[in-house]
Amino acid sequence: METNKPYLIHPQILVIYLLLGSMSSLFLGFSAAFMYNRIQANLPPLDLPPLFYFNTLILIASSFTLMKAKSYYLSDQTKNYKGALVLTLLFSILFLGLQLLAWKQLMASGITLTYSNMAAYMYVISFIHLLHLVGGIPFLGLFLYTAITKMREPVSVLVYFSDDTKERRLRILTIYWHFLDILWIYLVLFFLLNFLIK
Repeated sequence: METNKPYLIHPQILVIYLLLGSMSSLFLGFSAAFMYNRIQANLPPLDLPPLFYFNTLILIASSFTLMKAKSYYLSDQTKNYKGALVLTLLFSILFLGLQLLAWKQLMASGITLTYSNMAAYMYVISFIHLLHLVGGIPFLGLFLYTAITKMREPVSVLVYFSDDTKERRLRILTIYWHFLDILWIYLVLFFLLNFLIK
């Protein structure tokens, strides 16, 4: 347990912001390449599957429940904290399942990776976003596992909630999750605007 705070900005916080910065650069690069290919080849627009829009709501819900989990953590509400983590995990798994179904619907309609450069970019960009979400799920699961196994009696709950390291890691996870949420909204709006422009 940490008792002092020698850093103006903790290295772990700095690392997550550097990671998010590199992820932003990656997706902006893909966005620019997508637009360049579309304009250069004068490719026709594609229709986004409705599940892309519905998944936006699911991801927003998961971000909201994780934000509530952090709030419950800070106010020492054990039961609500665990419940919010469970909901966040369930929403995240639902997002993954629906995203796979959305790709299946695209392929069933004949829009495969080889359909056009635009289709290929759409698959690749949405898949990379999915990978980043998958990468965060084990950390979310670890928080839930720790909460269930170590928060069973008043003393252990007190120790858990007074641990600065756990609070900081939960804050990092929340920042990461909100970023994925904002990134997905950006991607859906980006695809939508590009596909609406004839």
